[in-house]
Amino acid sequence: MSYDIKVTGGTIVDGSGKPGFVGDLGIEGGKVVALGKVDGPADTTIDAAGKIVSPGFVDVHTHYDAQILWDRMLTISPWHGVTTTVIGNCGFGVAPTKAIHRKLIMQTLEKVEGMSLEALEAGLGVDWPFETFPQYLDALEKRGSAINVATLFGHTPLRMYVMGEESTERVATADEIAAMKRLVREAMEAGAIGFGTSVAVSHNGYAGKPVPSRQATVGEMDALASVMGELKRGLMQVTIGRDFSTKHMAEVSRKYGIPVTWTALLSYMYGPGGHRKQLALADEQRKSGALVIPQVSCRPLNFEFTFAEPFIFDVMKFMNELAVEEAKAPGTRRRAYADPAWREKLRSEVTPLFRNWWDRVIIAWAPSARELEEQPLTEAARKLDKDPVDLALDLALANDLQARFRMAVMNFDEQEVAELITDPHTIIALSDAGAHASQLCDACYATYLLGHWVRERRTFTIEQAVHNLTQRPAEMFGITDRGLLAEGRPADVVVFDPRTVGPGPLKRVYDLPAGADRLVSEALGIDAVIVNGRVIRRNGKDTVAGNDPLPGRLLRHGRAA
Repeated sequence: MSYDIKVTGGTIVDGSGKPGFVGDLGIEGGKVVALGKVDGPADTTIDAAGKIVSPGFVDVHTHYDAQILWDRMLTISPWHGVTTTVIGNCGFGVAPTKAIHRKLIMQTLEKVEGMSLEALEAGLGVDWPFETFPQYLDALEKRGSAINVATLFGHTPLRMYVMGEESTERVATADEIAAMKRLVREAMEAGAIGFGTSVAVSHNGYAGKPVPSRQATVGEMDALASVMGELKRGLMQVTIGRDFSTKHMAEVSRKYGIPVTWTALLSYMYGPGGHRKQLALADEQRKSGALVIPQVSCRPLNFEFTFAEPFIFDVMKFMNELAVEEAKAPGTRRRAYADPAWREKLRSEVTPLFRNWWDRVIIAWAPSARELEEQPLTEAARKLDKDPVDLALDLALANDLQARFRMAVMNFDEQEVAELITDPHTIIALSDAGAHASQLCDACYATYLLGHWVRERRTFTIEQAVHNLTQRPAEMFGITDRGLLAEGRPADVVVFDPRTVGPGPLKRVYDLPAGADRLVSEALGIDAVIVNGRVIRRNGKDTVAGNDPLPGRLLRHGRAA
């Protein structure tokens, strides 16, 4: 037999968690057709001796909803071995959207997901090729992508579509909920794998207003989730907040027989050791018949922020009020930051909330004081005999509010992170790829897991880590034809070197539309990435171009047609 691609001599780790074995892999017609001993010629042969051959990684928490419309390569996820991605998380997206609401949706993404408004406007253009969610899926399928894409249906554009700007202000009427239910059904029938929403207090959209989903009642959430119960498929993804707790999630899961996954359970989110109560609760919920799955991250949650858009402060009412006033009267932020009384308020309110917040802040970029860059804020303040808050705000004002600061907000305690990522009831996710592009880069989480938690910390075996990156997230999200190497399955494959795999250092590039910036990380140790039987990456370089026909598939209902 002859093959399109033959991968020879590698250790095959099939994604199931079973021990790996040395062998070959044969690919023909986009599928795996042989595992073990593969005889016969091939158009392309990849020597994988000393390497791991695994399924492509499945990233279930991304925000490529807009970016995919101008970047069909979905950079940077494939660099790090991701061959399948889920978009529409946290209830955000760009469909359904009426023409009159396009600017508001983009401004919401700018505020809540840290996306550049200029990049969104330049990348999406004036005439969007869709209005409804089914039209959006059709547009994605027609355009194609380098990797596979599955979609959640987002609550925020849904509410805006039905209720207009009032969606940010009030609860929905019975008629409006009925209209939203019809659209959820339409989206699920068109191919969505589930429904995403957010009640997080930090999620504020345009003009500092709560994102529309935050105004939904528990009854509205229940009604929309009921569609998946009626269809007997799908899942609900929730960014957690007080108004829709894990108790409500468990009720929805039991009532409709669907998984509910929530974002995110992080170290120090509930104070030192507080995550253990949530893990115990997830165990109790599982025993009660509810499938409630916390999403966890294997990386410290490092944010780069400016005081022009200090996203991580938005959980505080007085900071959000400042954002609202800035939208009405530009310059309000500068006046507040210069006011000693306002500075004292920031000092007194932030420190207890974030627990030694200032001790974890690094001065990342400050043109007016380059000698302070990459220094801890508290150390720099001590040398200058200044208070850390005063130094931060002085640097912000001296640099037109564009000085950058970096902070490990959560997930900086490695012992606690180890407990989170090894718990049987959690799922490793939260790359946030496509969002907060200028503030963080966690799209490299898969290579970080393999490098840090497998090779360096030995918290996982290779087989356990690959299972957590492939079959486990695919099954939890109802993606039925990915995440496993087996004969007859689609040939999504990653070949990597276990001795060197990992993320490279973060660097800032200016390659988004309108020249907007983002943080990226090159992948180390990724030898080859194959999607549906086509090599898209070799030795750190793309082997396809964004204007080529691309092999990724739209996974309607969690599978390729």
